[in-house]
Amino acid sequence: MSTRMPNSGRTDYYTVDEAAWLLGVSRSTVSRAIRTGAIPTVRRRSRLLVPAYVLQRLLDEPAGGGRP
Repeated sequence: MSTRMPNSGRTDYYTVDEAAWLLGVSRSTVSRAIRTGAIPTVRRRSRLLVPAYVLQRLLDEPAGGGRP
């Protein structure tokens, strides 16, 4: 299944809330994944942002994270 990333002129990084919405999980789930290192982030102006390529990789993985 392919999920298109919203294109609002800023497609390099997404906020934690946007990442949670795109992944279909809660904000706390994304925050936990960031804390454990499962989702890398960058800091811009004191905000944590998730690179778009990371979200694309997560969305392209099969459900369950394992091999088919």
